[in-house]
Amino acid sequence: MRYARIAVDGRAVWGRVGDRDIELLSGSPFELPFGSAHESLSGSSSDGVQDVIGIVPVAEAVWLPPVLPPVFYAVGMNYPRHIAHAGAETPKRPEVGYRANNALTGHRSPIIKPAEVTGRFEAEPELVAVVGRTLRHATYEEARQSVFGWTIGNDVSARTWQHQDRTFWRSKNSDTFKPMGPWIETDVDALAQTTTLRVNGETRAEFPTGDMVFDPFDHLVEITQHTTVHPGDVLWMGTEATCQLEPGDTVEIGISGIGVLSNPVHLEGNEP
Repeated sequence: MRYARIAVDGRAVWGRVGDRDIELLSGSPFELPFGSAHESLSGSSSDGVQDVIGIVPVAEAVWLPPVLPPVFYAVGMNYPRHIAHAGAETPKRPEVGYRANNALTGHRSPIIKPAEVTGRFEAEPELVAVVGRTLRHATYEEARQSVFGWTIGNDVSARTWQHQDRTFWRSKNSDTFKPMGPWIETDVDALAQTTTLRVNGETRAEFPTGDMVFDPFDHLVEITQHTTVHPGDVLWMGTEATCQLEPGDTVEIGISGIGVLSNPVHLEGNEP
């Protein structure tokens, strides 16, 4: 099943994505617990059975990030070739960082390159796990069963800022630097897929999605030894490859079995 969030009359609506149409749903496809009650991610109460309240053709959809995560986890240096290219040490245990929700944008929305950015401005294709259950002190099997589905992320990075600042606050977290989507795919063996990075239709990189040092479930086990993970949290899994982006480019990240995330690149101040 594929679930998405799309803009309808100025509001975010969950939808179930088919080949041609999106069935608009009365609430969220998964629940957040609040005490003894359950409330959906969209804020409306639900018993888990959603009514179809409308239809939107896929071709006409205005795509939003498929989930707004309560916590946005991100993994660095998790693919052997990327580690070797960077001259970094292979991690000895799963570790995560954090990203900011303000950086999220949806499928087909523009990536805005700030006018003052110089040097490398790069795309990083990433698998994203979407958590569907509350977890604390999880076993590997509990972590595996907790993943609601999978989506695609583009970890856009301004390298000069990355080297100038003590943290990644600008280089990773500026507005539009984290495209995610187009939907959440719930029925796929994500680690058995292939990730492809294209710019203007030209393939720049291709690699086995699951060729990681530590997989998503390893990371969830480690995270939950210290922090409670909640439904809607996302975990971006790092990349094997990067490539330069320029204003005027269109960058596509495809993960077989999930879909294709596509975004144009615009220079700040020169948006159409």
